[in-house]
Amino acid sequence: MSTGPLELDLAVAKVSKYASRESGDTVEVTERPHGGISAVLADGQGSGRGAKALSNLAAKKAITLLADGTRDGAAARAVHDYLFAYRHGQVSAELVILSADLVTRTIVVSRNTHCPALLVAGSGVEVWSDPADPVGLYPNTKPVIRELPITGGTVVVACSDGLVEAGRRRGRPLDAAGLLGQLAAAGATAQEIADALLEQALALDDGRPHDDMSVVALAVRPLTFADGARRLRLLFPLP
Repeated sequence: MSTGPLELDLAVAKVSKYASRESGDTVEVTERPHGGISAVLADGQGSGRGAKALSNLAAKKAITLLADGTRDGAAARAVHDYLFAYRHGQVSAELVILSADLVTRTIVVSRNTHCPALLVAGSGVEVWSDPADPVGLYPNTKPVIRELPITGGTVVVACSDGLVEAGRRRGRPLDAAGLLGQLAAAGATAQEIADALLEQALALDDGRPHDDMSVVALAVRPLTFADGARRLRLLFPLP
């Protein structure tokens, strides 16, 4: 665990389902008004254009609320209420919010998804898979929430079901927890973690993902630059 200056390190890696032009997953990132960052991963029901429209709707609603200062759990419930009223419980989206809140000095993980979150805090990797319902489908749906202190070496990973199901059809599922443990022990960056998990999942699906795959990694690491600047990098392949 680092005792020196620290930084928040957030990265995303995602790819569409094989032969699908549009991903049904949407990831949005915003700064929190009182300090910190939030990332929202939404996975719309189905795949293709309809799923993309649905995940866009859920992610943008959540990110707007978070940017306005709404607490994570309340934002997730509001997204559910909006989607449930808008589509009358006929469609659903899986939703994860990862936040580093500098007011409470905690990392907050809010899940409305069957996909587990991977947590590294201290020794070992925890696969947090408490049951959680998607938003938009059932009345009075709430997220399940975990909070971790912001300390050096903490890593949180959220993903969509394309990553969770990678390789299962051939009896060789992805050992995401094992791979994350190796990467965290080696001091990998958030981008290295997200890229490695996505690369391994793609390999298990022989380069033809059976579903949209998205990975969001948030790590607390030793400070890289001492100039106080905030940096964001985006790589977006052109069609």
